[in-house]
Amino acid sequence: MTNNPRTNTKPLNVLLVPDSYKGSLSSSDVARALAEGIYRAAPDTLLTAIPMADGGEGTVDALVAAANGERHELQVTGPEHLPVTASYGQLADGAVIEMAAAAGLPLTTQPNPEITTTYGVGQLIDHLGDQNMMIGAGGSATNDLGCGAAAACGVTFYDDAGQQFVPTGATLGKIASIDISQMRRPAELTVMTDIDNPLLGDNGAAAIFAPQKGADPAMVQRLERGAAHAANIIARDVGVDVTGVAGGGAAGGFAAGMYAFFGAKLSTGVDAVLDAVGFDEWAKTADLILTGEGQLDGQSLAGKVPVGVARRTDKPVIAIVGSVGEGARASYDHGITAVFGITPKPQALEAALADTADNLTATAENIMRTWLAAGGGGR
Repeated sequence: MTNNPRTNTKPLNVLLVPDSYKGSLSSSDVARALAEGIYRAAPDTLLTAIPMADGGEGTVDALVAAANGERHELQVTGPEHLPVTASYGQLADGAVIEMAAAAGLPLTTQPNPEITTTYGVGQLIDHLGDQNMMIGAGGSATNDLGCGAAAACGVTFYDDAGQQFVPTGATLGKIASIDISQMRRPAELTVMTDIDNPLLGDNGAAAIFAPQKGADPAMVQRLERGAAHAANIIARDVGVDVTGVAGGGAAGGFAAGMYAFFGAKLSTGVDAVLDAVGFDEWAKTADLILTGEGQLDGQSLAGKVPVGVARRTDKPVIAIVGSVGEGARASYDHGITAVFGITPKPQALEAALADTADNLTATAENIMRTWLAAGGGGR
């Protein structure tokens, strides 16, 4: 008796497109664990793995792997104004940067969005020159509207006394004028984000995200006032109104600043990465697509990898996730065929994280055995 009911049929073509499981496994590690489970159930399966990211952690690795690019490092100014070593990816047709590599929350010792800076991100942009660039805007520690990054690329900010300075969240309100005449720009710049929050207001950068970066309610109000003032000066001196830009609130207004100063295109992170790795062509030949992330919930609809993948194809898409959160069922309306949590029994978080790879493998094997028994097969 065979373990594979599809004897004498065309091998199943499975496409793996997982995100990372934050705090546990990278997207490449997730893909390897899923592949092991699939091969246990169906050794003849044709597998293609495309490790994914949504513009946050893992974006450089995903694109470097997909495009056979190269990973490089550069010493830059970190979010707390101290040197850090930031990595970036060099691809054949451009470069990719993770904002968090130079201005990320994990790089801070005392998170404070009033003093942190994006200057190091600008140093990366300036170092990479006039080629095309993509920047993942996830995981920032900042709320400076990207003014630090702009300053590193030649934008000059003046206070009321005519003195030059590099604005941070605390000093946005001191901007009296902006000079962009000496600015250095990439050929094209795309900022990848998985949110559509505006710069200002109850759903804006300060109100929603600054508390995650160390801001108390009073600081949130100060950051909001500073951002509103900076937006007015940008509109006057740069000629761009950033207050109505969808996604402008990403990364403490970094996306809004890049839109104003660099003419950046703001793109859903997952779509930009899917385009870059050629997902649509790979999906055409797949019989089944497996994706996943650490937790699938209602927020996943805003641009996380599993839903982003499902929206791009009419093939069956199964999401394998660390946990299934509130609102996950809505993903079915966006193309997800089924959602499977990987934890087989009640566990403490620490134990669940340690067992992630084994649980992924076991879940993938069970899904594949069920799929084959139900008559799923190559076309």
